[in-house]
Amino acid sequence: MNKIRKLRKGRGMSQAELARRCSVHQTAVSQWENERTYPDTESLIKLSELFNVSIDELMNCDVDRAAGISVPVLGYIRAGIPIEAVKDIIDYEEISSDMSERGEYFALKIKGDSMEPRICDGDVVIVRQQADIESGDIAVVMVNGVDATVKKVIKKDTRLILVPFNQNYEPMFFSQKEVMQLPVKIIGKVVELRGKF
Repeated sequence: MNKIRKLRKGRGMSQAELARRCSVHQTAVSQWENERTYPDTESLIKLSELFNVSIDELMNCDVDRAAGISVPVLGYIRAGIPIEAVKDIIDYEEISSDMSERGEYFALKIKGDSMEPRICDGDVVIVRQQADIESGDIAVVMVNGVDATVKKVIKKDTRLILVPFNQNYEPMFFSQKEVMQLPVKIIGKVVELRGKF
């Protein structure tokens, strides 16, 4: 992750300061910069916002505007009870250059069956990074700051409801207070599904 080192030094920032702003230990930053480990989903988003660069740039993805762009599959994400987002990059998916011009993207692999039959275990979703969505959109949502889940998001009055497609699972209801305090944070809108066999 030499890109992170370059961006950090360009801001005149120490590893300790970057670690503090990303809510991680300084050792984590050192490991990122020496490519021993990679930032998890939440850290990638914080780094992207802090340095005002895309996740693709942070991951040093090669960009070919004619052919499109490769975006990292950041890890497994359970479409059911939220689990901690896996930190490893497990694959890459290509999106069109037209799509890449409309925002910053990443991909996540689904684990679980709460979004069946529309989204199945093992499928990959392409996600546009954004902090808000329209009611009824399918989104990647971080709960408690560390857990990620894919759900249909309904905004009703001051509540946020995360709705599974599988009727064997119950919707998750969050009050406005819970959204702020847990927090419950939308990190992206699912814009494309890539089914896997």
